Amino acid sequence: MKLSSRHAARLGAAVAFGMGACAGAQAQSSVQLYGLIDMAVGSYETSGSPRLGRVESGGMTTSYIGFSGKEDLGGGLAVHFALDHFLRADTGEAARFNGDTFWARNANVGLSGSFGTVTLGRRSTPMFVSTLLFNPFGDSFGFSPAIRSYYGGTGTLAGDSGWSNGITYASPRLGGLSATVTYALDETPGARDANIGGNVLYFAGSLGLSISAQRVQAVFDSGDETAVQLGASYTIGAAKLFGQYGQIREDQGAVDSKDKIFQLGASYKIGEGAVLASYGSRKTTGTTESKRDIASLGYDHFLSKRTDVYAVYMYDKIRDTDSGNTVAFGIRHRF
Repeated sequence: MKLSSRHAARLGAAVAFGMGACAGAQAQSSVQLYGLIDMAVGSYETSGSPRLGRVESGGMTTSYIGFSGKEDLGGGLAVHFALDHFLRADTGEAARFNGDTFWARNANVGLSGSFGTVTLGRRSTPMFVSTLLFNPFGDSFGFSPAIRSYYGGTGTLAGDSGWSNGITYASPRLGGLSATVTYALDETPGARDANIGGNVLYFAGSLGLSISAQRVQAVFDSGDETAVQLGASYTIGAAKLFGQYGQIREDQGAVDSKDKIFQLGASYKIGEGAVLASYGSRKTTGTTESKRDIASLGYDHFLSKRTDVYAVYMYDKIRDTDSGNTVAFGIRHRF
C-alpha cells in the first residue's frame, strides 16, 4: 500500500505523539505545596526568667511552609527535591529567629533507588531525627525535655538541628534496620574539617531502637564537639514508652565540658487523643558546672487528621536558680 505524503505526515505525527505519551508515562513528576501552622497562648516561665503571658508560634512543632517534588525516571530511579521555610506565625516574621537561614528546614535535591537515597543540600541532622523519634513530644522546641536539652539553648549541641552544604546517604530499610550519614562541608577559605553525623534505626513490631553520633568542628576555631545518643521505644497496648541517654563532649583547649543527658517518657492513647509525659535532665561538668531538669505533661487531641489541639504544663529548674512553670494551650494545623 502506497501512502500519500499527507497520510505519511499524519502517521508520523501520530507515532511521535504516541512515543511522547509513553515517555511521559515513564517519567511522571509531581510537585506539592504543604506546611504547618502551630499557635499557642499561655503563661510562659523558664527557670531564672520572669513569667510572661504571650501568644507563641511553634509550641509543639515549629511552623513552616514548603514545596517538594519528585520525578520518576523509570527503572526504580527517582529525583526529588524539598524547599521548606520556617516562620513565626505570631508576628508574621520569617524564619525561627532573626538572622536564621531562609530555607532552614530543607533545601536539597537528591536521587533515590534500590541503593537508597543520596541528597545534596541542607536537611535535618541524623541526631536530631533520632531525638524527635524517641520522645513523646516529638520535635517540640517549646515543650519536649529531650529537644530542649539537646537543642534549646546555651550548653547544648553546636551546629544547629540542620546542616548546610551537606552530602547525605540514607540506606533502604532492611528487616527493620536503616542508616543515615551526613557529611557537611565548611566552604570558607582555610576552613577546618567538616561536620559528620549519622544514625542507625531499628523498628520491628512494638520495639524501636536507635544509636546516633556526630562530630562538629566547622563552628569552632580549634578543637571539636562530639556527641552520642542511644534511644528506645516500646508499645504496650495503648501506651508507648520512650527512653534516651546521651553524652556531649566539647574540647576547646581552655574550655572542656561534658554533658550527660537522659529522658524518660510515655504516651497513652485515649480515644482521638493522647496523654503525653516526659522528664529530662542535663548535667554539665568540666570548665562549667550546671544541672537542668525539665518535666512536661500534656494532652493532645485530634479534631481531624490534619488538626489537633493541645494543653501542656512544663516545669523547668536550673540548679541554684528559681524554677519556672509554663502553662499553654494551642492548635496545630497541617495543610
